[in-house]
Amino acid sequence: MQNRQIVLKSRPVGIPQPEHFELKVSEAPALKDGEFLVENHYLSVDPAQRGYVNDENNYAPPVPIGAVMRAMAVGKVVASKCADVRQGEFLYGWFGWQDYCAATPAGILRRVDPAQAPLSTGAGLLGINGLTAYLALHDIGKPKPGETVLVTAAAGAVGSIVGQLAKLAGARAVAVVGSDDKGRQCCEEYGYAAFINYRKPLEGALRETCPKGVDVFFDNTGGEIADTVIRQMALFGRAIQCGTMSIASWVPNPVGPRNDREILTRRLRIEGFVIFDHLKRYDETAAKLAAMARDGLLRYAEDIGTQIADAPQALVDVYSGRNKGKKLIKLR
Repeated sequence: MQNRQIVLKSRPVGIPQPEHFELKVSEAPALKDGEFLVENHYLSVDPAQRGYVNDENNYAPPVPIGAVMRAMAVGKVVASKCADVRQGEFLYGWFGWQDYCAATPAGILRRVDPAQAPLSTGAGLLGINGLTAYLALHDIGKPKPGETVLVTAAAGAVGSIVGQLAKLAGARAVAVVGSDDKGRQCCEEYGYAAFINYRKPLEGALRETCPKGVDVFFDNTGGEIADTVIRQMALFGRAIQCGTMSIASWVPNPVGPRNDREILTRRLRIEGFVIFDHLKRYDETAAKLAAMARDGLLRYAEDIGTQIADAPQALVDVYSGRNKGKKLIKLR
């Protein structure tokens, strides 16, 4: 049982590049008491992984040089010395970019039922992407019928779900994307009523597309786009900060327009959302999303590679918007 692993070769500044990683092969790990062995089936590629490898991270210790890349994955338990985990179970958790992981229950995010939905959705629609879309939108955004919900990175793994959920709530969803092709995809497949290409003049497009302002701003990018949207929000608008993909580096700390006056005069509420604060709600929320997908109320797209060596480039592609759905690496 050879274990292919993507390990961190050098510490990046900003967005990691393929040269910061290398592929190593070792034997599958032996189990200690209390551990179980996971055979990974799908490796997840997520923008948040940047924070696990550089010195800009402020929510978890960075991955040590030479260590396996920290990542979520869906896999099958092939051996267990843990009373709480049985052989044959499918799990979603912190199992890394590798074939096999010796894990403890602390690394489990949720148990995956292959009968609930295709196994790959455990790392996408029913993983942190779909869970973030549902909980952040409804807990913080609280969209009402007739309101305008603006979503950045709208064609991505989170944004594509947000647009559909906003439409189901009776709101008008507007996508912010990096190309007209992605905008058309958002409107044709993901419930968006209109789209804005941020590579074209943004301020005028916002006024034209959202003439009454933005009631709910679901932001996955931050940066200049967010600075512009804040100045177009409606009174008592709600802004959800779910990501900062547009910021290439946090060292030194970037400086932009001061939005204090906008927040005050528009009576805005701005709140950050991190899905790992809501572990106890994963199973209930995943069941809701799975039911919506079975009933034809939710569509999802997956961009699946098959080579573990391509995982570092896949992370670059996610940051540049070249992926066409939730990015996964299928190992078996």
